[in-house]
Amino acid sequence: MNQEKQSPRYSILSSCAFMIRQAWASCRLVLWVSLGQTATAVGANLLALLMGPALLGLLETGAPLPALLRTLGGFVLAGLVLYCAIDYLDTIQQMPWIVVRQHLFCQVEHKYFSTSYCHMADPAFLARTSRVTQLEGRGSRASSEQIWPTLVSLLTNLICFAIYMVLLAGVAIWVPVLAAAAAAAGYWLGRGLRQWGYRHKDQEDAALHKLSYASAKARDLKLAKDIRIFGLQGWIQDLFDSSLAAYQDFCFKKERRQLWADGLDLLLAFARNGIAYGYLVYITVEGRLSAAEFLLYFSAVSGFSGWVSGILSDFVRLSQQCVDLAALKEYLSLPEPYPLEGGKPLDIQAHHPYQLELRDVSYRYPEADRDTISHLNLTIAPGEKLAVVGLNGAGKTTLIKLLCGFLEPTEGQVLLDGQDIRQYNRRDYYKLFSAVFQKFVILPGTIAENVAQRRTEEGIDRDRVAWCIQQAGLTDKIASLPQGLDTKMVRTVYEDAVELSGGETQRLMLARALYKNGPVLVLDEPTAALDPIAEDDIYQKYKGMTAGNTSIFISHRLASTRFCDRILLLDHGSIAEEGTHDQLLAKGGKYAQLFALQSRYYQKGAIQNESC
Repeated sequence: MNQEKQSPRYSILSSCAFMIRQAWASCRLVLWVSLGQTATAVGANLLALLMGPALLGLLETGAPLPALLRTLGGFVLAGLVLYCAIDYLDTIQQMPWIVVRQHLFCQVEHKYFSTSYCHMADPAFLARTSRVTQLEGRGSRASSEQIWPTLVSLLTNLICFAIYMVLLAGVAIWVPVLAAAAAAAGYWLGRGLRQWGYRHKDQEDAALHKLSYASAKARDLKLAKDIRIFGLQGWIQDLFDSSLAAYQDFCFKKERRQLWADGLDLLLAFARNGIAYGYLVYITVEGRLSAAEFLLYFSAVSGFSGWVSGILSDFVRLSQQCVDLAALKEYLSLPEPYPLEGGKPLDIQAHHPYQLELRDVSYRYPEADRDTISHLNLTIAPGEKLAVVGLNGAGKTTLIKLLCGFLEPTEGQVLLDGQDIRQYNRRDYYKLFSAVFQKFVILPGTIAENVAQRRTEEGIDRDRVAWCIQQAGLTDKIASLPQGLDTKMVRTVYEDAVELSGGETQRLMLARALYKNGPVLVLDEPTAALDPIAEDDIYQKYKGMTAGNTSIFISHRLASTRFCDRILLLDHGSIAEEGTHDQLLAKGGKYAQLFALQSRYYQKGAIQNESC
């Protein structure tokens, strides 16, 4: 929270320049529309200011009717052109704003999806991501949209302020000074009241977040059964009602302060305009001003105060928007701990005998108080089948992330064929691995597209997809579907999509890993939803399917990995034991104890099943 309260690194000028560059790159129409709106707004205000005095001046001098009509017609025609232009620009303004905001939002999404994986374990980065996503997800309320009307208003106010200042100085210099001083005083006195809502926007965001949470949970299909079985309707309704009440209370407090600020403005405007108008009446009665000049200056006095107040309000609004834009700019410019692009190219060959090594590697997660991996040394020979086992928190998944190049070691090196992987293009290095992790995603597309991880129009080897499906044990399931490999997935996107069971989905992920055919296969407990027999069947299949390839298996079930060439037992981030399954059993250490415990558990379960 302290980080969030720090002053932004970027100034208002820098943030405005940033948005202008974004507009120039994505939709230059925004800039032309904004300049057009400024010009037409200034023109319309000057037209309204000058029309009355010009006509009154002609009447005072006894100008003939044709001259009056020509002047009136000229003003009317100019007004018609200006207001048509204003209406047209107002009509087309929204779409360019949206284009620029979407351009920024795409950059945010690209930053998140392409950033170094280690950022995913950094709470500070995730908090920044959440903040900028919320900022850009506000739609028309996003600062990247609202900055354009703010800039148009500010430019209009500044130009009109300069014109009116010169005009009123012709009467008496103290008139514009008084008007400006009174407007500034009213603004600064009411500033605290008006900014109360912005200063307390965390309260508003919290209430809106709870409202969104309650609404989302009420509509979440995954919770539908729990809501009905456990009677959670009342709890969710109470949460929604309390959040709504908190939001309404916040709005009432904000509007009450806004009302006080408006009342203060009205009082000062009455005093300011009263003095200025009284002086204009006085010098007009004395004959120092004509009726036309009186009307001109009278209108200018009321308008001048509005320009001053508008400039101050626009600066406050712009500064608030630039705080959001500074956060966005900082997020997009966050440095990467290692470059995904650049570096030495790495030509990965499917059947090349690659050797992986961890040399004195330690890793500590951000804000953690101890290392998850501690001074670990490990060499994985080409073609070796390695199993990594251990209790929860032993560091198994972290070890895999280090090998895959997702995390940078806090100490030590990760080597590929004796070379530090930091010198290589990281995207090329990722091609080394076919992997199935504990958490995976099903994309809205066909089964074939999910296996091949590419769109149909990009080219899919359907024979290879079918072979991978067969090896994963899904052939009968896919054959039972009306559209076979072309069956769509993700029902929230496609109404006719199929929903696979947990075990079937994991088999599909195994088929995906097979299709990629990377030289190193990584299975990070992907079979957790399968029963022990099904898991053993899958692993035995992989033993045959990955002959000659390097394979790394992680599993809680020790029996599933007994076929591996070597088994590592991790304990508190270090290798506690290593060897083959038989060697570790003979040793009688922690591995043997865990295996005995699991064996008794499954034997007890089998006896209970038979008795049932």
